[in-house]
Amino acid sequence: MTERRQAVAEVDPVWTTIRAEAEAMALAEPLVASMVHAVVLHHHSLEDALSFRLAQKLGDAELPAMLLRELAGEAFAADPGIAEAARADIVAVRERDPACGRLIDPVLYLKGFQALTAHRVAHWLWSRRRADLARHLQMRMSEAFSVDIHPAARFGKGIMIDHAHGIVVGETAVVGDDVSMLHDVTLGGTGKEDGDRHPKVGSGVLIGAGAKILGNIRIGDCSRVAAGSVVLADVPPCKTVAGVPARIVGDAGCSNPSRSMDQMIQPAAEDIVPDC
Repeated sequence: MTERRQAVAEVDPVWTTIRAEAEAMALAEPLVASMVHAVVLHHHSLEDALSFRLAQKLGDAELPAMLLRELAGEAFAADPGIAEAARADIVAVRERDPACGRLIDPVLYLKGFQALTAHRVAHWLWSRRRADLARHLQMRMSEAFSVDIHPAARFGKGIMIDHAHGIVVGETAVVGDDVSMLHDVTLGGTGKEDGDRHPKVGSGVLIGAGAKILGNIRIGDCSRVAAGSVVLADVPPCKTVAGVPARIVGDAGCSNPSRSMDQMIQPAAEDIVPDC
């Protein structure tokens, strides 16, 4: 048994760590032991655990939890990229969110991760022309998590959506790898136009709380969008934009803003008032 656990740890360190954290939780707090066993310890893989958790959260009278669990399991089995992205997302949340102390926390508690994983299943359904099931999942995500992502929107891996409340992502939006966004972010359109009408967010981008990025515009790799900004035009790579409408206020400040999570805008030298 010890040799088997070591082999699993080498192949899937994320799942191995989550199971170890679950075992410690069950011992430390008996009142959550049954939940931890149901969500994690009763399963042989992260894919099975996530299918169960999503079914718990999103199952309803119209699509019961048992059917939703089978549907999610089908998606994970058919597209290994979903589970690969989920593992990268878990690690991203653990590394970037100081309130997340364990790999198990996103699986159990963090609706940003749970909503994004549900979206990945919905996107798989959408890509296989099972639009009604995909839209049902979108509706349930919005109701349960206050996260409304169109099933056609495309996300890379290593994504952190912190707090996640009020997230809206439109149909033709594309989000690259290693992106971090906070609550109340909109990746939307500018009106009733058809076709490709939503933002394209590059890799390594940090999007602050309440930012609105509108239209078929490009947010360059490793750029920063300050909290509360309204972005209506392309943003070059490695720049910081802020304001309504947003304008360039400086460089990004580091090589990968999404990982540093530094949202402070440093004033220009001429704006600094010396102490008296």
